[in-house]
Amino acid sequence: MTSYVITGGSLLGEEVADLLIDEGVIREIGKNLKGDVVVDAAGCVVLPGLVDLHTHLREPGREDAETVLSGSRAAAKGGFTCVHAMANTNPVADSAGVVEQVWRLGREAGLVEVRPVGAVTMGLAGQNLAELGAMADSAAAVRVFSDDGKCVYDAAIMRRALEYVKAFDGVIAQHAQEPRLTEDAQMNEGIVSSKLGLAGWPAVAEEAIIARDVLLAQHVGARLHVCHLSTAGSVDIIRWAKARGINVTAEVTPHHLFFTDDVVESYDPIYKVNPPLRTAADVEAVRAGLADGTIDIVATDHAPHPSEDKDCEWSAAAFGMTGLESALAIVNATMVRTKAMSWAQVADRMSFAPAQIGKVNTQGQALAVGNPANIVVFNPDVELEVVPSQSVSGSRNTPYGGHTLPGQVVATFFAGKPTVLESELV
Repeated sequence: MTSYVITGGSLLGEEVADLLIDEGVIREIGKNLKGDVVVDAAGCVVLPGLVDLHTHLREPGREDAETVLSGSRAAAKGGFTCVHAMANTNPVADSAGVVEQVWRLGREAGLVEVRPVGAVTMGLAGQNLAELGAMADSAAAVRVFSDDGKCVYDAAIMRRALEYVKAFDGVIAQHAQEPRLTEDAQMNEGIVSSKLGLAGWPAVAEEAIIARDVLLAQHVGARLHVCHLSTAGSVDIIRWAKARGINVTAEVTPHHLFFTDDVVESYDPIYKVNPPLRTAADVEAVRAGLADGTIDIVATDHAPHPSEDKDCEWSAAAFGMTGLESALAIVNATMVRTKAMSWAQVADRMSFAPAQIGKVNTQGQALAVGNPANIVVFNPDVELEVVPSQSVSGSRNTPYGGHTLPGQVVATFFAGKPTVLESELV
């Protein structure tokens, strides 16, 4: 196996050192190390490979939007070495057979570790529990379960799910959306929705479900994870729950860190997403919550769609946007350059913590001798315009097209092998 030396990079934005990668692990850390291939990382930050707890790979069933292979390419380009593939495929990943299919497709692609997320309920219908135990015992070893795209709105079903997964230390990842409060909703409820005449999506629709579920998690003594938290009130509820020792974690997406609902005034469906983009006050609150650890992780909610599902009028357009390739640059722009977070904290929120929540033992490990060589090299200073046609995802619905973002992933190593490596570095 070819050995690699990453030279002159700043480990977690702190110590400058060389890393020798050989036989899939970090073999040595020091100065003036030798290897078969030398990667010049001067001026770059070296981080553990990123872990995404919330990725839509669409396969099986919607290969016109994304496949496990194309999504893996996008993940690697964004610095990820592990992604969790959400269950809202067709057929739904509600059985051992489907999650094992996704898991095998990930292994065949070989670019990132693909960890399937199992559905909470059969067919995402919210009525009967899916085969939780069978998925946990399968070759895919599922530990994260979610009906994402839909809320587990029935409190009795949610309680039963929390009780069931507790037996094998699984976690229920809830899409917090009270359905009766969001019927026909199109964007955040507020000044902008009133101006545009679009049906509003109130913050309380998210907050009410989170409040209910943290109490259920406390009652059961099980793990709860809150998907794509987006409001100031939601941050307050998570902070309250953690202060009381409730076993809850939460994620925020890059787009909820970056955009406000003001961009919807363009009526461009590229900004239509679930949960919707919120107010400037909400953005400030979720940034603060991520910085102080109330929000545990950044997760992309990468949601690819074919062009016909987005190139239409707002009301008919699909919810969702891609995010794998731009996530680290967005975090750099919103959290690091603003001095709200250090690179060590970025490593925690985008690698260590999501791996721990997902119970992925092979990922989210420190840059230390003997650990798996899952590594991303990131140049935080380069300024690049986002060109949607240059995406390697199967879809082009990035909301950052035309934006100039700070930073570029210049190398990604998965299990010691480069999945991304800019030629000028070698």
